[in-house]
Amino acid sequence: MLKKIDFARSFLEKHQDQFHCPVCREVVQLKDYSLICQNNHQFDLSKKGTIYFLSHSIQTEYNKKMLVHRGNMIQSGMYQELLEKMIGIIPLMGNTLDVGCGEGSFLLELSKLGLSGSKIGFDISKDGIYLASNQEVEAFWCVADLTNLPFADQSMDTILNIFSPSHYQEFQRVLKKEGTVIKVIPETNYLKELRAAFYPEDEAKQHYSNEKVLTKFSNEMDILVNERVTFTFAIPKENQLDLLEMSPLEWGATEQIKEKLQKNPLTDITIDVRMLKGKVK
Repeated sequence: MLKKIDFARSFLEKHQDQFHCPVCREVVQLKDYSLICQNNHQFDLSKKGTIYFLSHSIQTEYNKKMLVHRGNMIQSGMYQELLEKMIGIIPLMGNTLDVGCGEGSFLLELSKLGLSGSKIGFDISKDGIYLASNQEVEAFWCVADLTNLPFADQSMDTILNIFSPSHYQEFQRVLKKEGTVIKVIPETNYLKELRAAFYPEDEAKQHYSNEKVLTKFSNEMDILVNERVTFTFAIPKENQLDLLEMSPLEWGATEQIKEKLQKNPLTDITIDVRMLKGKVK
């Protein structure tokens, strides 16, 4: 079995044309265990087989602890019904880019359902990418900036944008002519039980509107699929505490409320999301 760094090098040998230099946007070439452009900007593979493409570190509150809990929930089947719908609208053999992949669990689960081809996941969280490098999936992982992607023009068939920010100018640049963005955004009742439990006296925090996000997507992309997906997930007992710390919802809750929920965790949770597919106008 190949070491992670050797698997990553093998991936880059086959797919280096999907990358470009994020500093000067020139073509990169693989030399030993590094991608180097003609202006000698160099990006080295880590022992974990990842590459750090940022010119400076970016602070993020998505830390290792939160991402582990998130991964546990995704792999418990929390989003299975959604993922089974998603796999029906994704080209299974193309080049797939997972934007804001976190610890890589969505790419893992989609691969189990049949997603193949070239798979790349990136995030600004170094913790997330290190966790992703441990996933049992053939994918390449890197730390990168959403607003300055280290990927070549028209190099991707599919961009996955699951509960993560968007930068449509960059999406449109890296997508192939017939490429598509698959975007998943929360709907009104997403995690409603958790919102109510964390913020019982704050009506504003119990409700979410995706109107601005949906309008932005509509303005930037030709919509091919627009489907609301809603179901209730029975949380396995071993994952009930994971739910409490898997998302930013937990950040503003009081310690008293958190302690109460740890003693009496939720047993069911509502998944209510909008699944969008769009192509460049």
